[in-house]
Amino acid sequence: MTTLRSDNLTLLGAPLGGENPLPFFRSPQHDLPVRALPGMPSEKLAGFGVEAGFRVLPYRMQDTYGRARQPLSFKTLVLENEYLAATFLPELGGRLYSLVHKPQGRELLACNPVFQPANLAIRNAWFSGGIEWNIGQLGHTFGTCAPLFAGAIRGEHGEPGLRLYEFERCKGLFWQIDCYLPPGSPLLLTYVRVVNPTDHPEAMYWWTNIAVPETPGTRVLAPTDTVVYLNNFQDLSFGAAQMPELPSLPNRDASYSLNFPFANEYFFQCDSVALPWEAALDASGKGLFEASTPRLAYRKLFCWGTHAGGRRWQEFLSEPGQAYLEIQAGLAPTQLHTQPMAPHSAWEWMQVFGLLEADPRAVHTPDWHAAYRATDQAVHKLITPERLASLAASAHARADTPAEELLHSGAGWGALELARRATVATAAQVPAAFVFPANTLGPEQAPWLTLLHEGHLPEPDPMAWPGAWMTQPEWALLTEHSLAQPATRHWYALLHAGVQLCEHGDISSACALWHESVARKPSAWAYRNLAAIAAQTADTGRAIEQYAAAWALAQVMEQPPAALAQEYLQLLCAAGQFESADAVAMSLPVAHRTRDRIRILCGRIALALGRLDEVEQALQHEYADIREGENDLTDLWFELWARRMADATGRPLDAALRAEAQQLHPPPQSIDYRLKTA
Repeated sequence: MTTLRSDNLTLLGAPLGGENPLPFFRSPQHDLPVRALPGMPSEKLAGFGVEAGFRVLPYRMQDTYGRARQPLSFKTLVLENEYLAATFLPELGGRLYSLVHKPQGRELLACNPVFQPANLAIRNAWFSGGIEWNIGQLGHTFGTCAPLFAGAIRGEHGEPGLRLYEFERCKGLFWQIDCYLPPGSPLLLTYVRVVNPTDHPEAMYWWTNIAVPETPGTRVLAPTDTVVYLNNFQDLSFGAAQMPELPSLPNRDASYSLNFPFANEYFFQCDSVALPWEAALDASGKGLFEASTPRLAYRKLFCWGTHAGGRRWQEFLSEPGQAYLEIQAGLAPTQLHTQPMAPHSAWEWMQVFGLLEADPRAVHTPDWHAAYRATDQAVHKLITPERLASLAASAHARADTPAEELLHSGAGWGALELARRATVATAAQVPAAFVFPANTLGPEQAPWLTLLHEGHLPEPDPMAWPGAWMTQPEWALLTEHSLAQPATRHWYALLHAGVQLCEHGDISSACALWHESVARKPSAWAYRNLAAIAAQTADTGRAIEQYAAAWALAQVMEQPPAALAQEYLQLLCAAGQFESADAVAMSLPVAHRTRDRIRILCGRIALALGRLDEVEQALQHEYADIREGENDLTDLWFELWARRMADATGRPLDAALRAEAQQLHPPPQSIDYRLKTA
């Protein structure tokens, strides 16, 4: 018997806090400069790095969380049958938090006992554990720490099912995941559909990220011996290899994550396989596996590594003793690849998850081919390509049926998009599955409804925060039309029109509109945007002037944005103007000075001004906002000790002394987040 119920989960966690009001502009490099090593097959170069550059608008950054934990309650939706209990978090991107195999009482996923955001997603905030659904752009997705829509649906035989769905604002896509646990099924079935209703192609990205426990005996297998591996994080170089050894990990079996003394990832090329799958099996031959229809053709292993930085990351994201690795499934050869999705098209696939049990001797034989073939046989006993195709066809037939009951609501952006489309006679029809009730429209959408129905944006006080950004071409056109009327060509409309132009590559016109905006009514927001563009183009002097003007206006606001102060300090430090930066830092409200990034910047300022005790004090704080791949804290630590050694010995502060300091004074684990130890 299958049931679907709503419940609550209480975890110790750090609250997300509010969103950053500043727009983070798209990277001028839309394509990432990736590097293919010799031997990479030519067919793997298509789409490599294309449209993979940083992009977050119209979404805002989620960067105001900390490390102070308190009991937090999360709504859960639990789909359950005789074999499995699947617990979803609709307030957090629909994350599949837990998947329990009931007959064995076994949790199949890495189930995080805390909620600890960290700076790993496109919008900054991300948390580890469970199964995450990533759509739209390279990285952990826009909605990973945001609510989505969930509804009750019916399976093939009338049993309860669960639909997760949302409107993806960056590329204008609609997506759904229909989840089923038919009576007697040992597998969770997920039917995924992505719809591009726009008039233009989109660079498509999808990866299902699955966190599973990492144990000494865990081996990751997939039905191929061909992989593309990440050779170097710094220059984004990738090579082709044959399992189980990688050139980056000589003389070790790369299918065991604990063989990696550094953080790494590689991608199984399963594109010629009728049933792509991946499994993480422990020493006894048991563990989670997933399989899919062929469209989701590629698989990945990610691990943090056994070095000090990797161990720190594991504990930082959870608690001691909660080590995990990730197995992932995606549409393209690597996560640096995209695939063009045609206008007015829909892509779909079926993915299943469950417990796999295989002969441990076969699973762990050193013969890679024998190991994955034995595992493949075990997978085929649970699901075959033909059966999976049949399940997908059945789910496809029900995909357009609206949910019987709305179980959870996301934000009002889907309803706003449907309202916009209703005003355009030629707009493509959105499938009926995507139900976004009008009552989800709220204050964030209100200015844009005014633009839609009255032809103009309202004009708020420049001392108020700027509200939500909209960068879809259709909204940019409506904003442009509003500027044609003198009465509605006000500072706020000019501000938003500039953001829209900047996001679509017309930076000079954007800056012209922001200059006009401040001429009409000065605002910290327009000055900040001018400063950010000047900094991006290395016009440091002008950028500092504009940031100074922005911060002068912000200081008289009821809520001065800490993010603006942070950017101003970052630029002053980068320009070597540490005394000016110190003066700005000392003028900040206490709440701003305790913000993670500003604490680190204050440490840099203190180091430059010779206040070494302050640097040490800054390094004793436990930071939450640490980005994967950055070494700010360890860099501060090593420079602190190099300067202390120089002061004590009279030696010059040169490369030799710095190298000696690194050898003599390894950083404490609490600040060591290096992906690879030199």
